Amino acid sequence: MSTPVVAVTGATGRLGGRVARRLSAAGVAQRLVVRDAARAPDLPGASVAVAEYGDGPAGRAALSGVGTLFMVSASESPDRAAEHRTFVDSAVAAGVERIVYISFYGASPDATFAHARLHWETEEYLRSTGLATVMLRDNLYLDFLPALMGEDGVIRGPAGDGRLSAVAQDDIADAAAAVLSDPARHDGKVYDLTGPEELTMTEVAAILTAHLGRQVRYVDETLEQAYASRAHYGAPQWEVDAWVSTYTAVAAGEMAGVSPDVADLAGHPATTLAELLARG
Repeated sequence: MSTPVVAVTGATGRLGGRVARRLSAAGVAQRLVVRDAARAPDLPGASVAVAEYGDGPAGRAALSGVGTLFMVSASESPDRAAEHRTFVDSAVAAGVERIVYISFYGASPDATFAHARLHWETEEYLRSTGLATVMLRDNLYLDFLPALMGEDGVIRGPAGDGRLSAVAQDDIADAAAAVLSDPARHDGKVYDLTGPEELTMTEVAAILTAHLGRQVRYVDETLEQAYASRAHYGAPQWEVDAWVSTYTAVAAGEMAGVSPDVADLAGHPATTLAELLARG
């Protein structure tokens, strides 16, 4: 096999794994950069390299000979921004030409959602390297919406009547695979990956009710109530802040808006919540 031109991170996860399988099916040679080789998927046309984002030397070795890097963000942690910078530096040192980065919808320095601010920092760092970049800014995962519901059938959070255009992971993967199959054509582009509809949390609850055949409802919390209802998890403050800011970003209108980019890139309409649920 010739030297892989595409490196895929996160291949042991839900999104990176979907992208890797699509590239393999399309005959694209790839290098799967993972933390644990034993968990890497066994795919035709794929080799495996081991590296963590925060390990510069391992990153440089894993990315040697790679032309395009598909970079899924690191696991949520207080050190995530620093790990991103280290891995990007590794890519530069290894001679990578282009990074296709999974960012977040509405990424900006003053975004309400905490992680959207972090993604903006990473975007800016990527731009500072001089490498070619493609930013794929996905909205919240449509697949995750059922998990917002508690065991009592209640979605709780300070989202008010705000709307979100959540996007299916399969749609993100289809769009990313299309970009990675002909990456140079997309250099410098920023794509907004959304679903085809804007839903309030009340509407999400109604769709879940119809699918599950039992009552699901949304309770709009105050900020104080939101922090109190999540206190029993014992999560660190930065993580609770991120959870709560997911809802306040919806309330602020920062998760709303429908983009045509999924359909344009993937070649099919984006998936609705009802369609995703019907698939099982």
